[in-house]
Amino acid sequence: MIFKMKKRGLIITVVGLVLVGISLIVAVSTVPSNITGPNDLSMAAMFEGMFDEVTNEIQIMPGELAYVSYNTSSSNAPLLWGIQIIDYNSGDALLIKISNIFGDDYGEFVMFDPILFEALEITQSDTLNFEIKNTGPRSVNVILMFSEDPENSDALSNPDSPAMMMIVPLLISGFLLVLGIIIAIIGAIIVLVDMKNNLDDKRNY
Repeated sequence: MIFKMKKRGLIITVVGLVLVGISLIVAVSTVPSNITGPNDLSMAAMFEGMFDEVTNEIQIMPGELAYVSYNTSSSNAPLLWGIQIIDYNSGDALLIKISNIFGDDYGEFVMFDPILFEALEITQSDTLNFEIKNTGPRSVNVILMFSEDPENSDALSNPDSPAMMMIVPLLISGFLLVLGIIIAIIGAIIVLVDMKNNLDDKRNY
């Protein structure tokens, strides 16, 4: 009976580890083939079709400014915008100020991470100006991404869109990863309990 209990715990642990392995395989399989290294991990490339416009890479030297303009076409709809430091290193930092052609302020954002996404509520068609200052110690390469009314975009409503074909497997992978870790922990606990019971039984003899 003790042997069976030990074996049960090991089997549960192995099942959990197998689920973790499957989740990693699913996650890796969703990465586009054109991504071959860390510097290729562009959000725009991974979620192709999700954004209405993606800028080319912009190099910003320390202390210098870069400017990007975006013309919105929707009214009373959110604008999802994002910025990514393609070659991010710890210590990189950006300051982003957004205004329109009339000088209206849409906010100021400080960025210390590789990626920043924010949403703006646009009441009418407008031209937004993004002033990006490199406040870090080295030059960085950045891209900006824009998506108008993303909740109703074809990228998220169409299950066959490239974005959904990326998002759904990643959600499945995340679920399997969490489930596998939980099962593996339960199996490990059972193994430890069985070992303790085995030692107690030996002492009783």
